[in-house]
Amino acid sequence: MKLICRQSDLSSGLSLVSRAVSSRPTHPVLGNVLLEADAEKNYLRLTAFDLSLGIQSSFTADVQQSGRITLPAKLLNDIVSRLPDGDITLAIDPDEGSGDSHLTTITSESGRFQIRGLDADDFPALPTVEGVKPLMLPVATLNEGLRGALFAASTDETKQVLTGVHIKGSSDSLEFAATDGHRLAVVEAPTQIENDEGEAVVTGSDLADFAVTIPARALRELERMVASQGNSDLVSLVVNDTQVIFELGDQRLTSRKLEGAYPAYDQLIPRQFSRTVTMERKRLITSLERVSVLADQKNNLVTFTLQSPGNQLQLAVEAQDLGHGEESMGAEIIGEGGQIAFNIKYLMDGLKALPSNDIQMQLNEGNQPVIFTPLGGLKMTYLVMPVRLVG
Repeated sequence: MKLICRQSDLSSGLSLVSRAVSSRPTHPVLGNVLLEADAEKNYLRLTAFDLSLGIQSSFTADVQQSGRITLPAKLLNDIVSRLPDGDITLAIDPDEGSGDSHLTTITSESGRFQIRGLDADDFPALPTVEGVKPLMLPVATLNEGLRGALFAASTDETKQVLTGVHIKGSSDSLEFAATDGHRLAVVEAPTQIENDEGEAVVTGSDLADFAVTIPARALRELERMVASQGNSDLVSLVVNDTQVIFELGDQRLTSRKLEGAYPAYDQLIPRQFSRTVTMERKRLITSLERVSVLADQKNNLVTFTLQSPGNQLQLAVEAQDLGHGEESMGAEIIGEGGQIAFNIKYLMDGLKALPSNDIQMQLNEGNQPVIFTPLGGLKMTYLVMPVRLVG
């Protein structure tokens, strides 16, 4: 194998795919990145796969001799990212290899490095899905849905299905839902995005009866992949009984599906409320950021006091042995006043994800779910369980 490519292309490609490299590989080759050079098509393809998540990226290169090799991902990334911008040459001399190892030489204008790799034939192939018509999803739909839901997924591996985001389709939208048992985020993102010609890029029939739960880890990588793309660009998605595969241009992401029934989250969302508070989201966030400096790390609580006659919302934090902090802000309060407490982190995560500046907080009694929704813009519901006040 021998090729010449731009340092920036190789560095960005390695940065992307290396996120699928296992931190504790069960086999040495899983700690490597697979490099495949094609002289006929003049591209270099990079692949990383930890047997659950796989990421692949290709870019144009001057390939003088086709070949395949796997190289240690971290070492290769560390070297390439530090090389100066410009052309670099990758070459394998088969005479320098022995057994299943091959010495790869990386040459730039500033120097020369040699890395020993492992045979590409030992690298597992990425899963494929045959005979399934792909769904074509607008980047804007994925961006909105993932931005509003991903943060609420559980990190507790004992609750496997909750470590993912549940995505289901309707005639004109995709619904993204995530919960960790303490909070729930649900986003309805429209799929009827217009392209440059003013045409809808997705038909409703494509998404009818569609439902899948995908690990949040994979979706975070997807979010990074689509971040720099145009809103009307399309991402291909194919799903079978065990796998999901996303493709966008020269990039591909594969992931296993999460097994098990996702909770019936619709049943958790109250439909009637005794109190409604309308307020400015950014003002609430900045007030929370200030008082949270005094939050006790043991409980991390903030207490909301609704002052109904005066239309004031008071935020207070009490930290034992540290002190007390409080702020007040104007709010439109319908219903009786009272107190309710929240975990500051859960509250802040949801507030930062809400897409509009004016929001509503809807609630009943102090121990029942509280709903935050945006006024205008994307349709989103954020449910957070309050913390019971003692005394």
